Parts: sequence; C-alpha cells; structure tokens
Amino acid sequence: MTLRLYDTAAREVRDFVPLQPGKASLYVCGLTVQSAPHVGHVRSGVNFDVLQRWLRASGYDVTFIRNVTDIDDKILIKSAEQGRPWYNLAYEVRRDLDAAYASLNVAPPTYEPLATGHIPEMVELIGELVANGHAYAAEDGSGDVYFDVRSWPAYGELSHQSIDDMEPAEDADPRGKRDPRDFALWKGWKKESEPETAAWPAPWGPGRPGWHIECSAMVGKYLGPAFDIHGGGIDLRFPHHENEQAQSRAAGRPFASYWMHNAWITTAGEKMSKSLGNSLVIPEVLKSYRGIELRYYLVAAHYRSHVEFSFEALDEAAKALGRIESFLERAAPHVPTVVDLPEAFVAAMDDDLGTPAATAVIHDCVREGNRMLAEGRLEEAGRYAASVRAMADVLGIDPADPAWAATSAGADPKLTGVVGALVAGLLEERGAARAAKDWARADAIRDQLKKAGVEIEDTPDGPKWSIS
Repeated sequence: MTLRLYDTAAREVRDFVPLQPGKASLYVCGLTVQSAPHVGHVRSGVNFDVLQRWLRASGYDVTFIRNVTDIDDKILIKSAEQGRPWYNLAYEVRRDLDAAYASLNVAPPTYEPLATGHIPEMVELIGELVANGHAYAAEDGSGDVYFDVRSWPAYGELSHQSIDDMEPAEDADPRGKRDPRDFALWKGWKKESEPETAAWPAPWGPGRPGWHIECSAMVGKYLGPAFDIHGGGIDLRFPHHENEQAQSRAAGRPFASYWMHNAWITTAGEKMSKSLGNSLVIPEVLKSYRGIELRYYLVAAHYRSHVEFSFEALDEAAKALGRIESFLERAAPHVPTVVDLPEAFVAAMDDDLGTPAATAVIHDCVREGNRMLAEGRLEEAGRYAASVRAMADVLGIDPADPAWAATSAGADPKLTGVVGALVAGLLEERGAARAAKDWARADAIRDQLKKAGVEIEDTPDGPKWSIS
C-alpha cells in the first residue's frame, strides 16, 4: 500500500511521491522560545516525530529539519518585562523545550537551526525579492522592508483566500506599507525601545528579520529550493505558511510539495495558549503522569483531529498503556528478535498516519497475546509481544525504548553516585528475591523504596526507578 497524506494546500489525501526516490525531506516550524512549552505546543513535535518514524520504517532516508525561532517581537517584549537580555530568555526556554521533547521521546531532527544563526541567508533572500520587484523598502525611514502581496497573483493559494478578504498584517507599523496586507521581511532597529544586540547589519539599515522570512531562508539552506513536506500546527497555515510560500515562490523556489498541519489541543473549546491562561506546562503534567503516558495520549488521537484536553482522558490513556506494558512484561521471556509489522497496522499508518486505528491493532494483539499466555502457548504469545513492541516503536511508545530510561529521574546526573548505588543495590536484592520467588521480601524492598520517595517500574528490560 502506498503512503497517503492529507495535503492542506490541495485539501485532499494524496499519494506520497517524493522528489527523490527512496528519500524524504521534511521541514517543521518549531516553536518561538518565549515561554515554557505546554501540552499544546509539544503536540506538533510528537505528531511529526511519528511521521518521521513512519517514513523511516517505510524505507525512506529522511532529512528532517525543525527550526527554533529565537528572535521575535514576543521574545523582546517578554524579556523586557522580566528585565533580562532577550537571548538569555530565548536560551533558557530553548533548554526547557529540549527537555520537554526528551521527556516525550521525540527523536531529534537531522538538524535544528536557530533563526539568529541564519541572518545572512535571510538578508540575501530579501535582497532577491527586492531586486525582482516583489519587495520594497519603506519610504518612512524606518528601515523596514515589506513583501508586496499584490505583486504575487497566487498569494492566498495555500489558505484558499482572496487578498481582499484578508485582514491587514499586524507584524509592523502600517505607515510604510503600500498595502495594509503587506508583511514585514525586515524590521528596522528601534534604538529607543530595542536593545542593540537585537539588530544586525543589512543594506536597508540595522534591524532583524520578520518571522516568515526566517523559515524560508532556513529551509532553503538545508533542504534546497524544493522539498517534500512542510509541517506545523494548523494555526500557522495563515499567515505564516501562506507568507512563507509566497515569498519563496516569488524568489523562484518551488518550495513544499505537500503541506501537513496538526490540529489544536483545546481546553473548554478554545485553543490551548498562554494568552487564555489555560496552558499546561510539561513539567507540571509530568509530576502526575509519566512521559510515555502523555505521549500515548497524544498519538492515540489522529493528528488532524482537535483534542479537548482533560485529565480524565489522560487517566484512561495511562490505563490503556498499562495494559500494553503488563502484557509485554509477562511475555518478555518468549519474544523473538525479528518480526514483521501487522498488515492492519501498516494499512492504518499508510492511511494519512491513522494512529487511532494503529493503536487499536496494538490492543488487538495484546488481547490475543494474553489469551495465548493463558493457554500456555508461550511462543505464540512471544510473537504477539514482538509485534506489539515493533508497532509501539513506530509510535514512540515502546516501554523498552532506552529513551524512556534516560528521561527518568534515575538518569539525572544529580541523582547518581551514592543515591544511585544504594538504589541499584536494593534493586539487585529485590531481583534476587523475585528469582527465588520470595515475593514477600521483594514487596518489602519495593515498599521500602517507595517510602523513601523512589518509584519502581518493572519493564521487559528490567526495573526502572524515579524520584516521586
């Protein structure tokens, strides 16, 4: 079966036909590092991590670029409010973002460029647009440069809008614009209100790039003028992705062949965002739930479906994952090393990353595997367990994945040394008790550790521990 993906631009499901046979190029707009990431933020990271995993599992050599926007109006505003350098805020939040991705087993991309590391490429691209008549420097002395939307007849094709129906762009002072919908490519330095460190030299005067030009320049740097898939949250479709496409194609770059957008996570029917005050930052959620449980919750829903967040639903996801883990633990001694993915799972994933149907296949295998265990058919149970692990690996929820152990508190360098040695010793003693079927002693050790604030999780690859 051929992989089929919903293309937002075409508004239909299309066969995936890469520009180069056997290769797939993917660019995803990462976050603007202005404040700590919440559950809504990381959904995009998780969803496109599943896409990259499935492309690789399908035999593609994947080049995956996910950028970080580390200079932006919001970053400057928030840093000024906090009385700190903008780059200090951006760096701290970027580290929080990295930790959030790691806690959810989001595999790193091929490369993760920073906007501030690619100013020359942005200036060059803006210069091309000015030279070919698609951009102009403002005449008000601001140093701003704008994209002329009227110069590009196809503007609006991604979001299927006409220019006259669009709202004015809000990313710069309208005084220097020919049309209120023109958007900023370069923002002249406002020395009265902006730090000197937030300005770079350019032919139009010192300043900084507009948001949209950042991604066009970075994707061109690493994936070239044409690439396969551009992804991001549905809220980026307009104006960000519309503007990216327009400026890139106006510069003679074919840009993306497919556009994919994940839906929102909502609370009380509204998009989860800090402006609404209803965000759920990742460290807070992980105080009550394991990262693998939160990831299961996110991947069990289709990436294009809106999810109304609730802790009740997260509880149900944790229970569903627990059933998978319980089966794998019981079947662990009988698992073969090689197994093919079930046809139903492959069909589900090839149908626009149908993760709800794919997780249903996993649970079907768990039920059959448990039945095999109950009937004493251990080799057959082992084959089901191998299939479950292979499918779970594609979705990033394999309990035996070493990445989950790396995110536990037991892997924190601050908790190694004496504490780690003591816990390891008790776990070794507990393992010996279990091997001798001295269940009372094994439970006593577990209770002893729990009283000390150490939670034990038994997995197919042995016990893992964390500080509760």
